[in-house]
Amino acid sequence: MKRVALSLVALISIAGAGSLSAQGVRFGVGGGLIMPTGDYKTADKMGWLVGADVTYWLMSAPLGIRLEGSYSQTSHKNGLDGNSKIIGGMGDLVYAFGTDKEQIRPYILGGIGMFNVKITVPSASFDTSVTKVGFGGGAGLAFKLGAGGTRFFVEGKFVSVSTGGGSNTTFIPIRAGFRFGK
Repeated sequence: MKRVALSLVALISIAGAGSLSAQGVRFGVGGGLIMPTGDYKTADKMGWLVGADVTYWLMSAPLGIRLEGSYSQTSHKNGLDGNSKIIGGMGDLVYAFGTDKEQIRPYILGGIGMFNVKITVPSASFDTSVTKVGFGGGAGLAFKLGAGGTRFFVEGKFVSVSTGGGSNTTFIPIRAGFRFGK
């Protein structure tokens, strides 16, 4: 756990280094779907999510450091009432292909973060919550809108949260939205 915290502090420190005016900082907001996989899929249906991010692009490089946060909710299957909620954040490395001047720019990303997974079944008086480390990786496309710095994006990734006892909560968040900035 200490190593995870130190890694996140290192990522944030790197992101803060240098002149922000020389590099690009982009802020993003969006929403979409969360698709449970593995054991999570056997218990829950597809749900929704919202999220925000900030990406610090390193000077003269297609590499960025992203901090992101998200909230998602799914409903249980098989006639069970209640839901599962996941709130968390990740620190990602982002590699974008091509240049920032291109109309369509694909990118890949991967990182580590912390997630709280809360499962509630009111009829069974069941309510549990656990906060654990998660890992994820995926890809996206950014579409330039007009002459400004605004981009429309769509991205998906695979995320695995170690929820204890040798089990993982795995899911695929698919998010679309807008990014603003340099």
